[in-house]
Amino acid sequence: MNDKLQVENLSFYYGEKQALRDVSITIPERRITALIGPSGCGKSTLLRCLNRMNDTIRGARVMGKVLLDGEDIYAPGADVVDLRRRVGMVFQRPNPFPQSVFDNVAFGPRVLGLARNGSLADMVEASLAAADLWDEVKDNLRQDALQLSLGQQQRLCIARVIAVKPQVILMDEPCSALDPISTLRIEDLMRELAKEYTIMIVTHNMQQAARASDVTAMMMLTDDRSSGTVIEVGPTKTVFTRPRDKRTEDYVTGRYG
Repeated sequence: MNDKLQVENLSFYYGEKQALRDVSITIPERRITALIGPSGCGKSTLLRCLNRMNDTIRGARVMGKVLLDGEDIYAPGADVVDLRRRVGMVFQRPNPFPQSVFDNVAFGPRVLGLARNGSLADMVEASLAAADLWDEVKDNLRQDALQLSLGQQQRLCIARVIAVKPQVILMDEPCSALDPISTLRIEDLMRELAKEYTIMIVTHNMQQAARASDVTAMMMLTDDRSSGTVIEVGPTKTVFTRPRDKRTEDYVTGRYG
């Protein structure tokens, strides 16, 4: 199993406030890694560090390294636009553009010029099919994306990420706004996508982490409760049944958090 991302001694600050402290974790290629832990321990902050989305926050500051295929994404001169193509993000609430289904998926390939050597329509179809949405929308690709159900909108957002040919897909609680049936459908989709993509998901749903992920990382606040850090990483089955850290056991069994 190869490592796709390596986080080394990562600390992150919002101005003077430290949000992450000395986080080190490796994310294996073409596997699903779940980030779990109580609210406020830095899970989403860590996720956003992996494609530098926190750069847009005034006063944000990073120390340490994040290596993608061995290259530090925070190195001087790193191409952030290319990074965000290679490492896509799916957010907590579906956020389709107020455009047609077709134009949502075609947006990235158009901006990046990815359709020069092929048909844009073919790229859109392939992306929607990969996101398990093609059969539901193929007869009405010009409909307003906002008319889709929430579950369909989230799969459309996944198709939009897939369309720019990423290597990593980050998912920040992608099912928290969805009903149980839509949630299971997204989980099945994640398992299918992991055959081609490296996936990292933040979730508060312990059953989801146990069902869907291959690797689980447990985050907690540091002892002084000032910032978050990773306290345990391992195969999901091991973390849920034989955790090394008592705090992990307390959290996954519902005694804490």
